Amino acid sequence: MIEVFATNITSAGKAKKILTQIEEAFPDYIANFDLEDCDKILRIETHEAIIDTKSIIRLVTEMNGQASLL
Repeated sequence: MIEVFATNITSAGKAKKILTQIEEAFPDYIANFDLEDCDKILRIETHEAIIDTKSIIRLVTEMNGQASLL
């Protein structure tokens, strides 16, 4: 399963911190950012389970960002 989120994350440093938090909270998820895209895409993939989109949005929000499911 793959989910794609639009975010307001613009810095590579902040993106890296968010990716670290996602990896710790959801070890089965493979996550990456495309900060070059106009929507500052966060892409999450997993082969094991359904992606918990609400928790991902909450995690980004807790780190002073914004994310919405595309």
